[in-house]
Amino acid sequence: MSIKYSDEEISRLILECKKLPKNYKNLISLKRKRGHKERELDVPGTDGNQFRMIFRQSNFNLLDFSIILALVPSDSNLLFRLRRYNGKSHEHTNPIERTSFYDFHIHYATERYQDIGGREDVYAEPTDRFTDFQTALQCFLTDCGFEEPFSPQLPLFPEG
Repeated sequence: MSIKYSDEEISRLILECKKLPKNYKNLISLKRKRGHKERELDVPGTDGNQFRMIFRQSNFNLLDFSIILALVPSDSNLLFRLRRYNGKSHEHTNPIERTSFYDFHIHYATERYQDIGGREDVYAEPTDRFTDFQTALQCFLTDCGFEEPFSPQLPLFPEG
């Protein structure tokens, strides 16, 4: 069973508000596996969609990481990868454009790559917006409609 979304639907899904739980930082703390660390967290969207955040980082190369936003369609056991933030650990080539680069990059789900039977998120663009896992995570949260839980600011100087 294949899943297909238009560019308009993909944009709407990415921008859908996703409320992070209060303890989300603990929930995305990476756990060691063979050769890498990883973690997944399911987050509901305010329009009723279910999303999965997927985090992976190599134990050996700090620039080898991936932060993924995937849709979990309600009528399928497949994931649809909407965005993927990758480290500077490999060369990437966009098959349609025949462009290659070796840099930090962001993968985008596109209708045209789905149309040729490729992975929905194979298209990518280099970026200078992040330089490591933590700064990529901040870009990811900002770009993909995540709302962090409110935490009141403590006063700089205690009263009294």
